[in-house]
Amino acid sequence: MPSTPERFLWLLSFAASLAFAAWHTLLNNFAVEQAGFGGVEIGILQSLREVPGFLAFTTVFLLLFIREQAFAMLSIAVLGLGVAFTGFFPQEYAFYATTVLMSIGFHYFFTLQKSLALQWVEQERTAITLGRLSAARSYAAILVFGAIWIGLEVWQIDYQWLFLIAGSGAMLIAFWAWRAFPRFSHVVPQHKHLVFRQRYWLYYALTLMSGARRQIFIVFAGFLMVEKFGFSASNIALLFLANHVINTWAAPRIGRLVAHWGERRALTFEYLGLIVIFIAYAFVDQAWLAGLLYVIDHLLFAMAIAIESYFKKIADPHDIASTAGVSFTINHVAAVMIPVIFGFIWIQWYAAVFLLGAAMAFGSLLLARLIPNQPQSGRETLFSNVAVARQDA
Repeated sequence: MPSTPERFLWLLSFAASLAFAAWHTLLNNFAVEQAGFGGVEIGILQSLREVPGFLAFTTVFLLLFIREQAFAMLSIAVLGLGVAFTGFFPQEYAFYATTVLMSIGFHYFFTLQKSLALQWVEQERTAITLGRLSAARSYAAILVFGAIWIGLEVWQIDYQWLFLIAGSGAMLIAFWAWRAFPRFSHVVPQHKHLVFRQRYWLYYALTLMSGARRQIFIVFAGFLMVEKFGFSASNIALLFLANHVINTWAAPRIGRLVAHWGERRALTFEYLGLIVIFIAYAFVDQAWLAGLLYVIDHLLFAMAIAIESYFKKIADPHDIASTAGVSFTINHVAAVMIPVIFGFIWIQWYAAVFLLGAAMAFGSLLLARLIPNQPQSGRETLFSNVAVARQDA
């Protein structure tokens, strides 16, 4: 089997999901049962988790000292180490510390993965490849969720050992990738300084709103399942398993659908669906219906690859590595603030969290409608499209 760049990214995506899926699956139950967390503490933890994402712009400076490919493998190792330690430190501040360590590896890796994928993959295959990487993450997640369910329900393994096994597995894969894959070259040299261009403003805005939407799903939809409906850790594992079984089939097809439909239509479909789902979260009373909404929500989230596909079409090839870090930071501006602020709102009236999420989805919908049918450099938005058309006339 040839050692191609796409296979390298696929393997590291698998490793990242192996560690993070275990952490994410066990998080709420571990936080409630062993750390004694409530809504405020879980909000603080999730905000701290997002701080390394807010600092993702520093990636471009670190690339002065380390190659992107090596940096990606190192990031997986740090992610795995943080997850491996988590179960041994249920005390509040130690739990925060292992979360930040895990998050440093997680956010640096996904910044680098996006950068490398956009550099190594041809424009016409960008959405398809991103869909396949999403499927790789789902394959790993399926393995993790099934193993966690068996570990908890059949073997009754303690949380600390589940965290340790998943984190160690990610570190071993990173080491194997370092030994097995050659160094891949870059076709276009990348800027080693921050790039922030006015003509990318719509991409930045979509990325900011995507970060806000992601927090509603990751933090509060999952917490709703545990706090309101009493889902156990094994129930959460089965719910996540269903999500990712569907995603392994759907993600590559969603990639092809984005390539066929175009980014504007794909994102419009996603945000219309999210408005309905977030409003439904606010008032749902049946556990099975809440679980169904969660599965559909996760499926729609896969369509967010259209944002990166859009950027690939409008970007200067030299800007990709730097802009990947800048966009991850923008993505986390809302992510750092929302868990804490919405954690306090949750205590007063949890439904308000999801109604505000619906409002944010509507804002994203308005932004998505500004994407041209055929975006490219010089035609980044409908406004620039009109300007270019007038010049052509």
